[in-house]
Amino acid sequence: MHDPTLTIGQRKVGPGHPVYVIAELSSNHGHDLDHAIRTLHAMRESGADAVKLQTYTADTLTIACDNEYFRIGGGTLWDGRTLHDLYQEAFMPWEWQPKLQAVAAELGLDFFSTPFDATAVDFLEAMAVPAHKVASFELVDIPLLRKIAATRKPVIASTGMATQEEITEAVNTLREAGCPQLALLKCTSTYPARPEDMNLRTIPDLAARFGVPVGLSDHTMGHTVPVAAVALGACIVEKHFALDRRVPGPDANFSLEPAEFKALVDAIRIAEKALGQVSYEIGANERGSRQFRRSLFVVADMKAGEAFTTQNVRSIRPGNGLPPRDLDAVLGQTAATDIQAGTPLAWSLVGT
Repeated sequence: MHDPTLTIGQRKVGPGHPVYVIAELSSNHGHDLDHAIRTLHAMRESGADAVKLQTYTADTLTIACDNEYFRIGGGTLWDGRTLHDLYQEAFMPWEWQPKLQAVAAELGLDFFSTPFDATAVDFLEAMAVPAHKVASFELVDIPLLRKIAATRKPVIASTGMATQEEITEAVNTLREAGCPQLALLKCTSTYPARPEDMNLRTIPDLAARFGVPVGLSDHTMGHTVPVAAVALGACIVEKHFALDRRVPGPDANFSLEPAEFKALVDAIRIAEKALGQVSYEIGANERGSRQFRRSLFVVADMKAGEAFTTQNVRSIRPGNGLPPRDLDAVLGQTAATDIQAGTPLAWSLVGT
C-alpha cells in the first residue's frame, strides 16, 4: 500500500491537508539576481508555500544546432528560434540557486527545483533540497528518473503529453529505484493552455490508479482552472509567477503577477473551506434559518367545530406550525376551539 501523502520540509501534502501551492520562477528572473530575489519576496506575500526553479543549461538540454530538428515550429510562442537559443535565454545561472535558497529559507518558503540531467541532480543534492520535480518533457527519460529516485527524496512529476502507459512506466521506475514518496501533476503542455484542453477529470482517476497525491501544473490564464482542479481533489497547484509580465522572458506570457497569484491562493483557500466533508448534519449557522421553513397555519378565522379545509389551512412560512406532511391528516377534521387567522396549527387545536 502506497502512502497517499508526502512530506516536503515541514509540510504534509496530500488528501486532508491544505493545498500545496508552488510558485514556479522558471525563466522569470530577467537575468537579474536582485529581480529574482524580489520575486521570491512577492511569492511569499502572495501566499505561495514553495518556490520552484529549473536547473539546467542550454548545453545540458540540447546542442547548438540550426538544422530543422532544432528549430522550433508548430504554433508555439517561440516559433522560429532554435532550442539552444531559447534555453540560453531562459536558464538561471546555477551560482544563483544557493543564494535564492537562503532567501527562501528566510521567508519560510520551501525551495526545490527541476533537474534536467544527472549533473543537475548532483548539484541540487549538494544543496540538500527537500524534494525534486520531474518536468513533463523529462517523464520519459528513464535513466534520469532512476537518478532522481536514488536520492530517496520526495518526487513531484508532471504528466503533460504522457500516455497512460508512459505514466505507469515512470511511476514504476521511480518506485523501483527508491523513490519513497511520489505525487503526480496533471499537466497540459501547451503555453498558454486552453481550458477545454485540460481534462481535469483525469485528476481523481490518476489518484485512484496510482495511489498518490495528485495536483495540477497549470499553464492556463487566470485561476478558474486551478480552483476547479481543487474541487476535483487536487492537492498541489503549480503556477508560473512573474513579478512583472512586462519584463521580457519566454514564460512571462502565461505567468501570474503578484496580485493575480494572491487571488489564486485566496480562491483556493475558499474552495478548501467550501469542500468541507460529507455531512448531512444541520450546520450551526443553518439552525436559525429553520424557523423560516414552511409549516401549517390557520389562514382564516375559524369557529369551534368548523372543518379544516384547503381554504382555512395552508402550508406557508414561517415554520412554527405542524409540518406540511401532516396536511392530509388535518383536512376534514374539526377545530377544537375558535382559532384566529395567523395561528400556527398544533394538534391541540384539532378536535377528535
